[in-house]
Formats: sequence, structure tokens, C-alpha cells
Amino acid sequence: MLFNSYEFLLLFLPLTIVLFIVCGRLLGKRAAFGSLVVASLVFYARWNPPYVLLVIASILFNYGTGCLQHGIIQRRGKASRAVLAFGVATNLALLGYFKYANFFVDTVARATASSWHIEPIVLPLAISFFTFTQIAYLVDVWEGMVCSYSFLDYCFFVLFFPHLIAGPIVRHHEILPQVQESDGRLKFDNLAVGLTVLAMGLFKKVVFADGIAEHATYVFSQATAGVAPDFAAAWGGVLAYACQIYFDFSGYSDMAIGLGCIFGVRMPLNFNSPYKARSIIDFWRRWHMSLSRFLRDYLYIRLGGNRKGVTRRYTNLMVTMLLGGLWHGAGWTFVIWGGLHGMYLLVNHAWGKLTNGQRWAGSRPMLVVYHIITFIAVLVGWVFFRAKTFSTAVCMLKGMAGLNGIRLSPGFEKFLSHWAAWLPVRFAHIDFEFVAFLWLLILLPTIFFMPNTQEIMYRVRPALKQAESMAAVLWRPSPRWALLTGLALAIALLKMGRVTEFLYFQF
Repeated sequence: MLFNSYEFLLLFLPLTIVLFIVCGRLLGKRAAFGSLVVASLVFYARWNPPYVLLVIASILFNYGTGCLQHGIIQRRGKASRAVLAFGVATNLALLGYFKYANFFVDTVARATASSWHIEPIVLPLAISFFTFTQIAYLVDVWEGMVCSYSFLDYCFFVLFFPHLIAGPIVRHHEILPQVQESDGRLKFDNLAVGLTVLAMGLFKKVVFADGIAEHATYVFSQATAGVAPDFAAAWGGVLAYACQIYFDFSGYSDMAIGLGCIFGVRMPLNFNSPYKARSIIDFWRRWHMSLSRFLRDYLYIRLGGNRKGVTRRYTNLMVTMLLGGLWHGAGWTFVIWGGLHGMYLLVNHAWGKLTNGQRWAGSRPMLVVYHIITFIAVLVGWVFFRAKTFSTAVCMLKGMAGLNGIRLSPGFEKFLSHWAAWLPVRFAHIDFEFVAFLWLLILLPTIFFMPNTQEIMYRVRPALKQAESMAAVLWRPSPRWALLTGLALAIALLKMGRVTEFLYFQF
């Protein structure tokens, strides 16, 4: 079931809200949150009912492992380490089988020119997210950071449907204290804030992300088919995909936060205007923030972090980003994407060390340069992230470099001749969709100059640990905002003719 479907918005969500209200009023808090656990299982089962058993088995195993750890945690010896290692290894084995078995077998078969193969394995929805969530829980238990939770609380922590499918990757101390402090009643203020954020996220996904998606798909599909894109087409396709994945993930993140707010649960912030970043380090503090935090706390630091010298630090960074790329997908293009960002981070850290204390390095002109360089570096990375094969990525990069020619469409050329007649260069004709250009004229300024949802909603703080807001316009419960929210929701509902998955569902 998708957040951007009539089935979810007009049937599942209203019924879940009603069930939560009834259970909270008649049976108390435990029943209210228990109803959300049941609703979350129904939500997951709508995709593939048999895999609900896999999720339940994973929860039973990890809760049991956590309870076993609680029994021996005081000793913190070999036994506790063995239980932790067994728990983490089992989770990774489950993830590895479903997500990477086909990739591993196909890679070995190509390398050895053998006919070894296995039947395609269907990837269970959200397995990366609920696996990482539970690995973090087991490590936190071993470190003594977790008190003993009831089985119902644990199920809610793992299964709560707003974050189950595509994040954020939540931590127990972010969600469960809120459940324990809640009275299990639906509050009008939470409903108003939640529906507003939900409507904003839905609008981003259905109108912006899906609107520009066809242009990105067309260019990359042409490159895959062997049609080399020229300079304008390549840049148009990459920028279109950059806007698509931005608004797709931003929209999902907003919807997750909004849905959590409706039931009085604030989610951690997972997306914070990453294209406004002035460095790759800053980009990863803004893009998929919960994944970045997980990789930092449970991989990079465990490998030694920056505690064992510069060489070891850079090695740890590269290993972390390579594995982070592989987490996104079982393919070499994802590994290359992760490696690229690893290299970016190495350069970023080296440059920071080289320019430490230099006034010019922090001047306004240099900040603009940093911003441009960072955005271009991210775009180059998106080429590998989006391309289905390495050859497709190379074809796109050649087009971006102008090696396939520099030509424009008749519509775009007409626009330039009318508004920019002073340009000394005249371009030849090929097919470049002028509609995509108009979309980019709308979306790119929105990305770079408009406040994001959390900045607009800063007064009510729907997410955990929000940064300060510089937005000129802040949301407040008023008829004007209710009208705008209703209009955004109506437009999004009317545009939902063809339901499309969120891009991060495939990870």
C-alpha cells in the first residue's frame, strides 16, 4: 500500500484514525497503540501477505535476542558479545540472502564465465529499514542504553507504518518514550499539524516529483538504448532526475512525519534541503539523515572512526560509503555511487584541513563556489545512482561533458532567441523537451530559495530536533492555512491518476 494512493488516503488512514480514537477512549492507551500495530501489519500485508510472516519472525527473533542480552548484560563478557554477534549476523544474513544473493551469484558467474545461477529472489518490502532498525536496537541493548520494553512497545517501534517502508531508520529512544508518555488520545492540534505536513508531502510527490519524472526517464532510457544524449539533453535529464528524487524523498519524509504527528508521535528529521549544502559533509547531514547517522554510529565509529590516524580515518570513510552505496541497491552502479561520495568526503576533509584558519576560505564568494561545486558533484553521483548499467552512466557523462554535441530543441531555441538574443552562439536543432525546461525553471528555484516544510512548520515542530528556521512565513492554525492545505490536497488527489512508488521503496 502506498501513501500516495486513494486506497491509503481515503480508506486505510481514516479507518485507522477511527480505530485509534475508539480504542483510546474505550480501552485505554495500550489498546490504542496496539490498534496501530495491527493496522501496520495490514498495511504491510497489502503488498505481499506471506512476507508478513517474515517481518513477524524477524521481530520475534530480535526481541528474544534483546531479552537474552538483558539477562547477561551485567557481565559484558564473552557471552554477551556472542549473543550480540549472533543477533547482528543473523539479521545481516537475512538481508544478504534476499537483497544480495542474486547479485553475488551473477557477479561470480560473469567473473568465472560459468552458467551458475539461481532463480530471482523477490525482495521483501522495507527489509533494509526494519533490519537496520533492529540491528541498532541490539547494539544499544548491549551497550546498556535500553531499558526493558514490553513486546507490544517493541512491535510498535519496529512496525509503525509511517516509517516502516522507507524510513526514517528510527532509534528506540526517539519513539518509545513518546509512547510511554502518551495518553493514547487523538488531539485536534496533532491532527491539524499532521494533515498539513501530509498534504505538503503528497503535493511534492504527486505534482512535482511525478511531474518531472517522465523527462528523466526518457533521457536515461534513450541512453540505455544507445542513443547518445547531447549536452542539453544530458544535463536536462540529470537535473530532471535530481529534482525527481529530491521531491520524491522530501515528499515521503514529510508524509511520514505528518502521519506520525496525527497519532502524537514525532519522527526524527530525515531530509533537510540537501541541495543547499555547501560541502559533501553538509550534504550527508541533510540527505537521508537517519541512514547517515546509522552508518556513522554503527559502522564508521565501530571501524575506528578518526581515532587511529588520518590514513585509517580515510579508509574507514571509504569503506562506510561503499557499503552505504551497496545498501541502496545490489548493483555495481550503486557501489560506484558510494565510492564517488567516499572520494568526495576525502577531498572535503583534506580541503578543510588545508584551509583551516584561512579567512578567504569562509568568504561569501567562496561559499557560493562551494555550493556550486557540491551540487555538480552530487549530480555526477546521481548519474550512476539512476543509470541501470555502467555504460549508460558513461554515455550520460559524455553528454554532460559536451562530447556528444551541443544542440537545443526548436522550442528552447525559440525561447533563447526571444529572451536572450544577445547570446553570441547559435545552436543547431535536436529534440529537447521544452516542457522539461519549464519544469526546471519552477523546481530549481523552489529547491534553492524556498523554505522547506519543516522551516515553514517551525512553530509547531512536527519533527524531532529541528534546526532554527529563517522562513519569512510560518504556519499557524488559521482559515488561510486550512484553505491552502485543502487546495494542495485537492490538487494532489486530482493528479493521482497513476499511482507511482516512492523511489526509496526499492531499497
